[in-house]
Amino acid sequence: MEHWAGVIMAAGEGRRMVSKTPKPLHRVCGKEMIRYPVELLQALGLRRILVVVSPATAAPIRETLEESVQYVVQPEPNGTGDAAARALEALPEDIANLVLLGSDSPLIRSESVSRLVETHLADSNAMTMLTAPDMLCPDLGRVLRDETGKVSGLVEAAEWEGDPFEPAEVNAGVYCFARNWLQNTLPAVENSPSGEKYLTSLVGLGAQLGVRIGALASELPEEIFGVNDRAQLSQVEAVMRWQVIERLMGQGVTVQDPGVTYIDADVTIGMDTVILPNTSLRGRTVIGEGCEVGPNSVIQDSRIGDGCRVIASMLEGATLEAGVDVGPFSHLRPGAYLETGVHIGNYVEVKESRLGRGVLAGHFSYLGDASIGTGTNIGAGTITCNFDGTDKHPTKIGANAFIGCDTMLVAPVTVGEGAATGAGSVVTKDVPGHLLAVGVPARIRNKNPLKNTKPPN
Repeated sequence: MEHWAGVIMAAGEGRRMVSKTPKPLHRVCGKEMIRYPVELLQALGLRRILVVVSPATAAPIRETLEESVQYVVQPEPNGTGDAAARALEALPEDIANLVLLGSDSPLIRSESVSRLVETHLADSNAMTMLTAPDMLCPDLGRVLRDETGKVSGLVEAAEWEGDPFEPAEVNAGVYCFARNWLQNTLPAVENSPSGEKYLTSLVGLGAQLGVRIGALASELPEEIFGVNDRAQLSQVEAVMRWQVIERLMGQGVTVQDPGVTYIDADVTIGMDTVILPNTSLRGRTVIGEGCEVGPNSVIQDSRIGDGCRVIASMLEGATLEAGVDVGPFSHLRPGAYLETGVHIGNYVEVKESRLGRGVLAGHFSYLGDASIGTGTNIGAGTITCNFDGTDKHPTKIGANAFIGCDTMLVAPVTVGEGAATGAGSVVTKDVPGHLLAVGVPARIRNKNPLKNTKPPN
């Protein structure tokens, strides 16, 4: 693909979305739609990818894709033909062929585009387009063929005078072009009644000129579904969601009820893990083997080791090593790190904290900006008071400590190894190792009568 370039159309206004967000940035299975064609072209090995944007879409799309692509601005909405001409002006002379896609068709598969490229080269076509035969798609252009079966033209949906719901071969909006032919022929494309220049006009024009115009039928017709409004966004999401779940099940994952399970496109799940109903796995979450997640769990951008269990809880930016169980009704916020064998019970919130191996926090606690040593028991109602109204402060708890119920740990504070706090204590000063702190404010006893004999896992 050394002499190929990819062009993605992203300058449309997308008015039917009725949104302040540009249409290409609406999400399908957790990713902005425009990421799908970009990643597809990257997977095909294209080093040069151009995204055609409008003045209105340029900044938000650049913020999303950053410098992974090259940007071309179409100053006025003069149609896809004008957008392609702008892209051609930005290409170096050594580019011989182009792949052109829309930014609102996230179901297009790399296999289809790869086949399109191969057909385009093998047949020496001036233009090759991806189509879907016998489709009921009233808002897509219809491919016309002559008596010999050759492509003779393309009629836009708005210009079709027949029955819009009659099955037809429709245009998927994915093209390969010979660069020189496209560059030489675009000036001959006439403006439509709206004043726009349509790329699809090249089909009929090419047929009239006698050049080779190819059409490759998709092997999976639903991949051509695009997004023009919120209803179609939902339909495309449903198709992709099933594709994601089907792929994971093929890799050994059990999804008990796919109809009420929501898994984003970039989620990774290991073999023999079970996903229970009403669970959402979002972003770039990674789940190991032999886990059980759900029901009613939401996991965002988190990493979960082998053999973990997460019941009816929410995880955001959290990390769980192997053999951790969480929930029900707990919340792990960004920066929560749970080592092997940790148990988090019901109504526990953890934020920016590391819990050592075998730590137990069974009930109704908040652990923020804390470091908790191996084998420590956190009693019900424990709170690390980490915010003084201006700054956050750390709490450090040593290994095999015992934090009594309803303990308030007023940070910054340290509880030493093997130390303990009595129920209801308000700890404002450090507690040395193997001693007991009780009372409000907590006072230090000479020895710790409480013993945490639970060995670390």
